[in-house]
Amino acid sequence: MNPANSKIISKLYFGLLPTQILLLALSAVSGIITTLFASNVIGSIALSAVGVYNPVYLFLCALSAILLGGSQILCGKFLGMHQIKEMQSVFSLNMILALLISVIFTVLMFVGGYFDLTGFLASDAVVRHEFNLYIIGLAGGVIPFLLSQQLFAFLTLEQQNSRLIFSSVVYIVSTVFFTYLFLCVFPLGTFGLGLSGAAGNWAFLISLLPYFFRKDCLYKLRFKEIKRHYLKEMIACGLPGAMLRIYQTVSTLIANTLLLTYVGADGLAAVSSVMSLVEVFWAVPDGMEIVARVLFSVSVGEEDKHSLTDIMRTVIFKSIPLIAILAAVMVCLAVPFTNCFYHDPSLPVYQMTVAGFRIIPICLPFVVLCLSFENYAEASGKHVLAHIATALYGVIIVSLISIFLIRRIGVQGFMLANVIGWALSFLIFLLYAVIKNKHFPKTMEEWMVIPKDFGVDDKDRMDISVQTMEGVVRVSEMVQQFCESHGVKKKKAFYAALCMEEMAGNVVSHGFTKDNKNHSVDIRVSYKEDTLILRIKDDCIQFDPAERKDILDPDDICKNVGIRMVYQIANDIEYQNMLGLNVLTIRLV
Repeated sequence: MNPANSKIISKLYFGLLPTQILLLALSAVSGIITTLFASNVIGSIALSAVGVYNPVYLFLCALSAILLGGSQILCGKFLGMHQIKEMQSVFSLNMILALLISVIFTVLMFVGGYFDLTGFLASDAVVRHEFNLYIIGLAGGVIPFLLSQQLFAFLTLEQQNSRLIFSSVVYIVSTVFFTYLFLCVFPLGTFGLGLSGAAGNWAFLISLLPYFFRKDCLYKLRFKEIKRHYLKEMIACGLPGAMLRIYQTVSTLIANTLLLTYVGADGLAAVSSVMSLVEVFWAVPDGMEIVARVLFSVSVGEEDKHSLTDIMRTVIFKSIPLIAILAAVMVCLAVPFTNCFYHDPSLPVYQMTVAGFRIIPICLPFVVLCLSFENYAEASGKHVLAHIATALYGVIIVSLISIFLIRRIGVQGFMLANVIGWALSFLIFLLYAVIKNKHFPKTMEEWMVIPKDFGVDDKDRMDISVQTMEGVVRVSEMVQQFCESHGVKKKKAFYAALCMEEMAGNVVSHGFTKDNKNHSVDIRVSYKEDTLILRIKDDCIQFDPAERKDILDPDDICKNVGIRMVYQIANDIEYQNMLGLNVLTIRLV
């Protein structure tokens, strides 16, 4: 394990995490606003209508997750391989499909609500009437909801934090404003509740769009370059993760039916209240899942097994302890959380809600663990394993336990079923590792079942990190020794050492001095098929050496001479600003 590379991975992981959490939390915040207004302005019957909509919302999110998950994995791999046109082709295909799906859903929701075709979702006539009004109002917001989900996620990969924060503020403020307008100023009831959500979605989309028309935007719409064969690969990569949402849709439908049958509308209202607030905190494990998926995909594209294990170590030893603390805090705040929705402790719905807030958070550490292994399985092409795992914790275990427990202990049975389902489902990954290794896994590579022939063999690669110019000089010597030990001709070995010293030294001399942050340069040298590959990765400000190689200052002919020399020596040089990191790859044949 390279400690410095592990540090960069950890820094990158937690650097990307806040914006991903923000994206997922936004819809949850909208849900909280909806449920708070519904419970305090309209009444518990409106909450029941929102609860009936949950399976529809989950299914829509599942379709979005297929597109987003698949395109992120493919784009991550293309980033790792420095194939920008292919990445833009996938992005363009993603946006077209997102628009098509959202138009279909808009029509289905409006027609279903207007003509009362929703009996399969809500058998109770009163609840169904309110549900129909809600989805008619909400139908107009499906298009901006799905498109903004995609755009926001890609903006996080561009590290556009100021734009993301601005759009998030716009979304929350507009949602509050329109909800107040359509419920309090113009008392439109449940229809107004849906209409306010649609208006907030449009405000969010409009605030995101301008960046994608900028010249420096990496993700551009290239409709003429779309390659339809990527659709199959996108679905194959995104389906396992998205199937979790589909399975949860089925599980929620089963649970809703059981709750209405054995507990009543209060049980469904309690679950809706709990899940609306927990969804905000659930954004943390979901954000961890998305960031891990992107990093796994990039590392698979680079064929970098060490980064793969570093990512998983970051998840297990840093993320899970954090999420466990968050879960404990949520359990302790069960009563204050409940008081946001209901104010009379003697009501059954109050007691059921408190119980839910004390049980559901226990899922969170198991969620992070399972989804991280599932995302590695997706990125590495183990689609069957990913499908089996999501089926287990998405619907099979949870539904079976729910059927058994809800009849006996009511709402608490549904909550406990979720905890038990997530805890038991990790066993599928353990069983897979035992079968493949033919023994209990001992190392992270064995836990992840990374093929032994994946990437460059350890003896044919060298990983070093430097923080000083003295370290750069030492690395230059080590590069030359590495080359000579692999039978590389002295001239090529000398050129390799020279290239590494010049480019790494340039980062230390200039990149490190641009701010007051601590930086390091992660260096990898590999020898594969008679080709020397030098990779320099740093977390300094964006710098493309290609922009300097042709600049010649008449007053200082030595300026940039080192960069120009490297471009003359190397057979191929590729630069990519990848997830906020400068990645320079030099090949010497």
